Amino acid sequence: MSAAEPQVDAEAEQLRERVAELELRMAQAEERRRALLHIMGDLNDSNKRLGDQRKAMLHILGDYEQDRSRLAKQTERLDNSRRALLHILSDSHDSNLRLESSRKAMIHIMGDLRETTAEIERREHELREKQEQLIQAGKLATLGELTTGIAHELNNPLNNIGLFIGNAIDRIELGRIEPDAMRDELGKAMEQVRKATEIISHLRTFGRAATIVYEPVEIVPVIERSLSLMNEQLRLRQIEVAVEPGTGPLLVEGNAIQLEQVFVNLLTNARDALADATERRISIACEKQPPVGVIRFADTGPGVPEELEQRIFDPFFTTKEVGAGTGLGLSITYGIVTEHGGTVELGHGPEGGAEFTITLPLTGVEEAQP
Repeated sequence: MSAAEPQVDAEAEQLRERVAELELRMAQAEERRRALLHIMGDLNDSNKRLGDQRKAMLHILGDYEQDRSRLAKQTERLDNSRRALLHILSDSHDSNLRLESSRKAMIHIMGDLRETTAEIERREHELREKQEQLIQAGKLATLGELTTGIAHELNNPLNNIGLFIGNAIDRIELGRIEPDAMRDELGKAMEQVRKATEIISHLRTFGRAATIVYEPVEIVPVIERSLSLMNEQLRLRQIEVAVEPGTGPLLVEGNAIQLEQVFVNLLTNARDALADATERRISIACEKQPPVGVIRFADTGPGVPEELEQRIFDPFFTTKEVGAGTGLGLSITYGIVTEHGGTVELGHGPEGGAEFTITLPLTGVEEAQP
């Protein structure tokens, strides 16, 4: 064996040891690499999770910011609501104070209203009494104007009564007592007594101050009674009267005595208007125009001047000479017709004179008829 072999072996041994050491180091390095790869993988996963957590945190921060903003707005609204509530409470308090003041004022107003109402009722009662007195005064004035004609109306039956009774007395004195003839004379006398009694009864009814009662009234008989009061005055003045009663009875809701006064006033007005007329005629026409009845009084006089038409129904207004009229007739007529729920209007008649048109509500029976 040469001297160099041990050295080679030693170097080879050293080389193997180094190779083994290198392999060990490589194995360790491989393990470290693998461990590093694991660590890198874990670090990558951690980074991903951290990124997700960051994103989640950003979302949470965003939601938190939104919630904070909403909370701030809600807080602001709540604060505004609180302030508004304080204003409302303050206004409510002020309103309660004003309401209390208003309640007190209302109590005073109600007291004043009750006193005013009582005063109005008292004045209305006084006015109604004055109107009734005025109507009664108009009746008495009308009766005063009609005295001459009424006296003549009564004088005729009284003369006839005296004549028939005188005939009966003559028969008795002459001894010619014939029962049939006597019965005839006395029967005629009794008929004249009844006629005089009717006239007096009519005057008493027309002139009395009675409680006003409204009931169904047939118009044409009321017109005829009015004409019976005026008949003598119209005859003496040669005034012709034409009445057109219309078809069927004209029934209205009213008071017969007051309506008779209305018609007498209109007849008196027409009588005076015809004093200087060439043609003297009064036309009275009745007509149904449901729900009202229409009564027209027209004359052939000169009519009412246009400048006086607006004043014709004023109380105490008259176109007659002083002492020739009271100026109450047409005013009373207007008042009575208005109280009956009707109307009275002045117009021009077909023959140029004045025409007064009265409308009065028909009764329920009349309204139902065609």
